[in-house]
Amino acid sequence: MIWDVLIAPFAEYAFMRKALAGAVILAVSAAPVGVFLMLRRMSLTGDAMSHAILPGAAAGFLVSGLAIVPMMLGGLVAGLVVALLAGLVSRLTTQREDSSLAAFYLVSLALGVMLVSLKGSSVDLMNVLFGTVLALNDDALVMIGTVATVSLVGLALIWRPLVAECLDPTFLRSVSRAGQPVHLIFLALVVLNLVGGFQALGTLMAVGLMMLPAAAARFWVQRLESISGLAIVFGVVSAYAGLLISYHLSIASGPAIILVAGAFYLLSLVLGRRGLVFGRMAPTRHRIA
Repeated sequence: MIWDVLIAPFAEYAFMRKALAGAVILAVSAAPVGVFLMLRRMSLTGDAMSHAILPGAAAGFLVSGLAIVPMMLGGLVAGLVVALLAGLVSRLTTQREDSSLAAFYLVSLALGVMLVSLKGSSVDLMNVLFGTVLALNDDALVMIGTVATVSLVGLALIWRPLVAECLDPTFLRSVSRAGQPVHLIFLALVVLNLVGGFQALGTLMAVGLMMLPAAAARFWVQRLESISGLAIVFGVVSAYAGLLISYHLSIASGPAIILVAGAFYLLSLVLGRRGLVFGRMAPTRHRIA
């Protein structure tokens, strides 16, 4: 019984194993990035950037159909361009970066949908928007693995200044000029993970595996390393459970993965050590004057 429910789908079907491998790699790569987005109060930036990659992916689709490499390269270029334009607008005008990002992502979303509709069908549009995790092939897994490797190495290299910027950006600017380069590198890692995730989860839901595990982990632990590790665990379990649920109930796999991650968030919100129930029961610490 346990074998049939929990293991057989992956043991018997190669497409399920590839889907699990791709989703797990994405969770390991994207969850730590989501933790820093959350700590820097840039959670909605991830959502905006996930829409921003759409016109580039659509341009790749116009050139070569659903071939993964052109779509991912196009999405990467589009995401980086939008991030740089949003930063440029915030520097040259009085508009804040989040407002310019919102404007650019809305334009990007509309442009991407229009480009896909020029050549593709409604099915192609759905694949681009919501992903095809059950259709991941070897090339897609190699690409996702490459993205994850670059992302994890890059995050490790900028970890200390990134932590310092999260805790006290003013102090970092006063002692080092690394603040702006670190910010740009971090935005590039965000775009890279979203581009890696859109093939499996689509441009609309790729950010879900980045943000929901990170938000859930924050209710349980406080140390940054612990939050990142627990977020990865939540992401991996969400991928596994979501694929199982989609297989047994014959529902869409991408939304099932994100819904499981959402369930972890809701449970953590209520039952976590810093959640609604136990967080209120914790003793209040008073400062000694």
